Amino acid sequence: MAGTKAGGLKAAQKNIAKDPNFYAKIGAKGGKNGRTGGFAANPQLARIAGAKGGRISRRTKKPNVVLAA
Repeated sequence: MAGTKAGGLKAAQKNIAKDPNFYAKIGAKGGKNGRTGGFAANPQLARIAGAKGGRISRRTKKPNVVLAA
């Protein structure tokens, strides 16, 4: 049953039976491994990036100029 939905559910139940906090521990490890900080660490950076994206998305399309050969 490896690789099927039923197999995955069976594996998840086995993990929880061995350690009720199995998935919480995995999640905590992943969170502690983060090194970038992201936008949550710097709201001002998020604001600047959002403004840039907004300006770019509202630009008009450039006319397609075809040069005669």
